[in-house]
Amino acid sequence: MKLVKAIVEEGSISKAIFKLHLTQSALSHQLKEAEYQLGTKIFLRGNKKLVLTKAGEKLYEAANEILDKLSDTQYSIKQMVFGEIGEIRISTECYSGYHWLPSVMKQFQLLYPNVDLKIVMEATHYPLQKLLANELDIAIISDAVRDENIKYIELFQDELVMLVSENHPWSDKKFVLAEDFVNEHLIIHSLPLETVSVHQFFLAPAKVKPKKITPLPLTEASVEMVKADMGVMSMAKWAAQPYLKTSTLKAVKIGKTGLKRKHYIAVLNGKKQPDYFTHFIDFLKTELHVVWNIE
Repeated sequence: MKLVKAIVEEGSISKAIFKLHLTQSALSHQLKEAEYQLGTKIFLRGNKKLVLTKAGEKLYEAANEILDKLSDTQYSIKQMVFGEIGEIRISTECYSGYHWLPSVMKQFQLLYPNVDLKIVMEATHYPLQKLLANELDIAIISDAVRDENIKYIELFQDELVMLVSENHPWSDKKFVLAEDFVNEHLIIHSLPLETVSVHQFFLAPAKVKPKKITPLPLTEASVEMVKADMGVMSMAKWAAQPYLKTSTLKAVKIGKTGLKRKHYIAVLNGKKQPDYFTHFIDFLKTELHVVWNIE
């Protein structure tokens, strides 16, 4: 039926071959097989053009009806299995989240191809504000602000470490204190400083400001600066592991007990969401623990 429909609607065998991704011999073979099964000709061949026979017209009419019905049925089954068609708008306040988020999104869309997942990069520094403004559906954050309109779901906990060159004075330290930053060049991903975890949770409470602070949005560039002993940078311990295995870098604990932070999924409280929304949150938590080994 697809073959007959393509030949009629494309107007020529060559165009039908292109649409169906067949060779000319394969198309001819399938057409002969169809005519054999029906016991009659489907097309009359003449003047390099195929014209439908009466039987062919009947088959073409049925093809339109049946193939449309099959397409609708397939669409309905996908909705039943994968949930309604929709979208989820996501952002994270920490750029380290973009290490794992795209990969998790890709895996989810293999299971839920009808759900469009969108990363809203411009909401990175203000995800909760964007969530409350209904410009986001999910905000992944580490600084949970008490608000009755926001519901928080714990995602994972990680530890921040300072990445330094093996030649840096800190490389032999078991941990660094806030006052150790006074004469240091701190490389951060971006401003504002209030969104940088090592500043927000470690330096600011101790009223310590590094000698120099440089925002550098490219992680690889920041790592190269640290390798050259031109500054220090904070990074999630799990994200730092690949750099520690293949370079002359060292990871140093921040504070005696380490600087740990919890990450949360923030959603609007009381907002009714489709099933695929809940499935995505469960999938996200599972992937981070099982595949990415983030605890």
